[in-house]
Amino acid sequence: MTYREEYEKWLLSPALDEAEKAELSSINDEKEIEDRFFAPLSFGTAGLRGVMAAGLNRMNRHIVRHATQGFSRLICEQGKGAMDRGVVVCFDSRNRSAEFSREAARVLAGNGVRVYIFDALRPTPELSFAIRELRAIAGINITASHNTKEYNGYKVYWEDGAQLPPEHAAAVAKAMSETDIFDGIRLADYEKALAEGLIKVIGNEMDEKYLEKVLEQAIDRDAVKAAASELRIVYTPFHGAGYRLVPEALKRLGIRNLYPVPEQMILDGDFPTVKSPNPEYAEGFSLAVRLAEKEKASLIIGTDPDSDRLGVMVRKDGEYITLSGNQMGVLLLDYIISARKKAGTLPANAAALKSIVSTKMADRIAQKNGVYIEDTFTGFKFMAEKVKEFEESGEKKVIYSFEESYGYMIGDFVRDKDAVTASLLTAEMAAHYHLAGMTLYDALQSLFEKYGYFFEKTVYINLPGLDGLARMAELMKSLRSHPPAEIGGYEVLRITDYRQGTVLDTRSGELSKTKLSGSDTIYFELEGNSCFIVRPSGTEPKVKVYIMVEGSDAGECELKLRNCEEYVKSLS
Repeated sequence: MTYREEYEKWLLSPALDEAEKAELSSINDEKEIEDRFFAPLSFGTAGLRGVMAAGLNRMNRHIVRHATQGFSRLICEQGKGAMDRGVVVCFDSRNRSAEFSREAARVLAGNGVRVYIFDALRPTPELSFAIRELRAIAGINITASHNTKEYNGYKVYWEDGAQLPPEHAAAVAKAMSETDIFDGIRLADYEKALAEGLIKVIGNEMDEKYLEKVLEQAIDRDAVKAAASELRIVYTPFHGAGYRLVPEALKRLGIRNLYPVPEQMILDGDFPTVKSPNPEYAEGFSLAVRLAEKEKASLIIGTDPDSDRLGVMVRKDGEYITLSGNQMGVLLLDYIISARKKAGTLPANAAALKSIVSTKMADRIAQKNGVYIEDTFTGFKFMAEKVKEFEESGEKKVIYSFEESYGYMIGDFVRDKDAVTASLLTAEMAAHYHLAGMTLYDALQSLFEKYGYFFEKTVYINLPGLDGLARMAELMKSLRSHPPAEIGGYEVLRITDYRQGTVLDTRSGELSKTKLSGSDTIYFELEGNSCFIVRPSGTEPKVKVYIMVEGSDAGECELKLRNCEEYVKSLS
């Protein structure tokens, strides 16, 4: 079916309400029609994500219903037991998130699948926890994480609390392709399903169980108690789902001087006080910085709208600077290991996990402290798989996992990144260093002195438009067929192609196999223990370039980063 035929199908469908038909009828730009209907949003292991509007290539209630019908088929194929175990449905503060969650619940119920739906928005990690706590077969979260207000999304989880494995995602995508988006949907009446017990609302009882596990991750409450009268922390949820549980967790930990940003504690899917509700961007913290200056706080914590990502700012020479995801990653890793050693709670088979695009400084820290560390592909579903593997074999006990994109998972009681627990450990870590007369910035400098200087930078090559995917594919093809001999003036020593699962030694020409394979990622190892990694984004129209360097000091690291960044310009 052409995009025009798809457009006409939507216009004529009785499933559309008058507002949806009016929106589509008012489009005068043929390119806009094509963009909305040239193809459906792609369903993968991360689910769906797109701009909210009417259309096949947009996020709307029909897309949510269609995806849920495909997901329902997967669950029903598992048998009556799986259907009765049910699916947990969650949502964040975005516009239409609550509506979309009810639509998902209606489709599940329409297919005879039991539903547990939260009574209000909740953090993503609580969904992961609730799936495991209720022994549900799966979970759905309506969220677009840290994207701007125009977006919404549909994340899908399986029974272990991790995002959907590839084979199940493929089964859902297949079911969707075989199901008409309007006529193939089984839709229950929400209130009737609620009355019949097929839909059950869950509330504060799950919060308490989740918070209990969060508080169990605390290692040194005595440090918090000792620093509580002086340590001052500002918190912002960026109008999102962390607004209640993060402050509650910190208060229960013993933090006494906590200052939430009033304007950003208001739930609002328009995110009116920021351009983007992404804790990676310092500009979003302007109100938090103003409050921190007023209250003389040494630490600012921010969580994104679904409260799975954590951003941190710390005071340095009277100003507030951002710590990167990699920097927070190594600070938490070093603190958790050292604090648990001191408390006598570090397992003999302790392990840490990180993504292949996260700092190599973590390897140095783990190795120096006798802790096993392993890389996985980008995405916490891969870390969750490794946690499950170690859990079943008893070989290792994972105490901490992280990736550079501001995601941290403490312990193994959830199977996704968790900004609530990460906020708790960050506050405890700040208390520990406060007692030593140090901020987290000071602590980071001490880690550089102890383990070596490692700097990182992520650069984006934006490729929007209808031809964006083709341009991304062409770039990756070019790097494979004509790989660079040097990058930024540094010789390329090895090229790891994770799609093919091969490692090429450029000097000897020897080709070997990798432990990991199946990801469209090319990893260039450079002289001087540096690397340059290229991979297409799985959720946005851009290619991500990760530059990671080691140097004798900060100046050498900064020079290496600049030189490698210059090479990126030749790729765009």
